[in-house]
Amino acid sequence: MIQDLLREQKNEITACTIYKRLSETIKDTANAQVLLKMSQEEHRHYQVLKKVTQKDVSPYRFQVFFFTLLTRFLGLTFGMKMLERSEDKAVETYEKLSGQYPQLHALVKDEASHEEQLIGMIDEEKLEYMGSVVLGLNDALVELTGALAGFTFAFQNTRLIAVTALITGISASFSMSASEYLSTRQESGQTQKALKAAFYTGIAYIFTVIALVLPYLLIGNPFVSLAVCLTVAVLIIYMFNYYMSVVHETPFRKRFLEMAAISLGVSALSFLIGILVKNVFGLEV
Repeated sequence: MIQDLLREQKNEITACTIYKRLSETIKDTANAQVLLKMSQEEHRHYQVLKKVTQKDVSPYRFQVFFFTLLTRFLGLTFGMKMLERSEDKAVETYEKLSGQYPQLHALVKDEASHEEQLIGMIDEEKLEYMGSVVLGLNDALVELTGALAGFTFAFQNTRLIAVTALITGISASFSMSASEYLSTRQESGQTQKALKAAFYTGIAYIFTVIALVLPYLLIGNPFVSLAVCLTVAVLIIYMFNYYMSVVHETPFRKRFLEMAAISLGVSALSFLIGILVKNVFGLEV
C-alpha cells in the first residue's frame, strides 16, 4: 500500500521536474507560464503524498530525459498528453486508497480535470497548421504510392522509377503548396498565415515523397522496392495517426485502417493500370 503511494509520489516529482525543465527552455512565455503552473500542481501533489509516506523521493531521471526529448521533437501538446496518459494509473491508486487516506480525494479531482484544463491552454503553432500537414501527407501517400505501383510494372527499372517519381512528387508538392496558399489566404485574408500553411503542406509532401522513393534508390529489385515502399507508407500512416489520436484524443484504429486501405487500394489499382499500359503499348525499358 505504502509502496504504491511511494511509486506515485515518485511519478509526481518526475512530472514536476519535466514541466519545470520545459518551462525554462521554451521561448513562448505564455506556454512557459502554463508549464510552470503544471509543475507547481505536481509539486503540491508530491507534498500531499510526502505527508502520508513520510519520505522524500527523487524523480525518474530517464523519464525526465525521455519526455523532454520527446517534447522537443514532437511538440508540447503531444509530450504533455503522453505524460498525462502515463499518469492514468495514479487516479486508480488514489481512488483505491482514498478511503484510508481522505486527503487523496483532492488529488483524484486534480488529476481528472485541472491538469487537462492547463494542457488545453497551451498554444502551439504545429497544431494550428496540422490541417495543412494532413493535406500534404494524405495527398502524397495516395498519389505517390499509386504512381510508384504503376511505374514499377510499367518500367521495371528502379533508377528510372525513382527519377520519374521524384520529378512527379516534387512538382506535385509545389502545386499542393500553391493551392494551400491560395485557399488559406482566401479564408483568412492573412498572407503570413497562408505562407505558413503552404510551407507545412509542402514540407509534409516532400518528406513523404523522399521516404517512399528511397527504397528504389537503395534496392535493385523493383518489386522488392515496391514492397518496402508500401511498408514505409503504412508505417507513416501508423505514426501520423497515432500522433493525431494522442493530440486530439480521437480513436486511432478506425482512422488508421481507413487511411491505409485507401493508400494500398489505390496502389493495387495503379499496379493493374501499369500492367495494362505496358501490354497495350508494348513498353520495353
